[in-house]
Amino acid sequence: MPYIIGIVLVIVLAIVAANVRIVPQADAFVIERLGSYNTTWENGLHVKVPIIDRIAKKVSLKEAVVDFPPQPVITKDNVTMQIDTVVFFRIVNPKLYTYGVERPMMAIENLTATTLRNIIGDMELDSTLTSRDVINSRITQVLDVATDAWGIKINRVELKNIMPPKEIQDSMEKQMKAERERREKILQAEGEKKSAILVAEGEKESAILRAEAIRESKIREAEGEAEAIIKIQQATAEGIRMINESNPTQAVINLKSLEAFAKAANGKATKIIIPSEIQGIAGLATSIGEIVKEEKEE
Repeated sequence: MPYIIGIVLVIVLAIVAANVRIVPQADAFVIERLGSYNTTWENGLHVKVPIIDRIAKKVSLKEAVVDFPPQPVITKDNVTMQIDTVVFFRIVNPKLYTYGVERPMMAIENLTATTLRNIIGDMELDSTLTSRDVINSRITQVLDVATDAWGIKINRVELKNIMPPKEIQDSMEKQMKAERERREKILQAEGEKKSAILVAEGEKESAILRAEAIRESKIREAEGEAEAIIKIQQATAEGIRMINESNPTQAVINLKSLEAFAKAANGKATKIIIPSEIQGIAGLATSIGEIVKEEKEE
């Protein structure tokens, strides 16, 4: 009898151990009882009723990323291109995620493709290529509202690649090349313009400096001449003053006048008019000069 009780206890313990579950962090288990939803287990230790309860679905509550393959879309100006999207989402209600929709990832993919076609269909090619943020925001809003019933929270949607047709890509590359060449020519022209302006400004400053140097030289030369004239006049005035102070006789005055006339003639004058006051002195000076000359000849 004790042996049977021991076997029964072992079986009971085995059954209990087999029905003990530990739910990891950031996970959730959806539990059904007799085929109907019963509860959702959060992280921690849980025990289910044997045979009656079962784990219907194990759900990860972490943010997930799914990369959908390129989808063909047509723009408003009838250009067909391929766009692939990346969806970032998180399960916020394991019950709705389990029972809300069959194959949730396929449902999100189809909903993303449909929404993307609707949005791109109202935009032209150029707007599509330059409005990624607008497209991402609109898709995120639409998907987030639609997936609430599935217990899914769409955090964001990103357009991974936008692939226009080959001929459109070639045309865009040529346009970009032409634009780069245009910018290069503009930059080159602006550089040449700035260089010419700098050269002209340098020549202008050089001419101004040369003109200022010449002007300064002439000013200094004129100041020197004026200073020389002033000194000569001062010397002349000083000589006259000294003569006046010495109270010269009429004979001395006449003799000085004669010397002045001699200097004025300097051997080059053809005709000199001598005032009567100094003619006598001039004759006397001539006679004395002839006597001295004769004595030298003898």
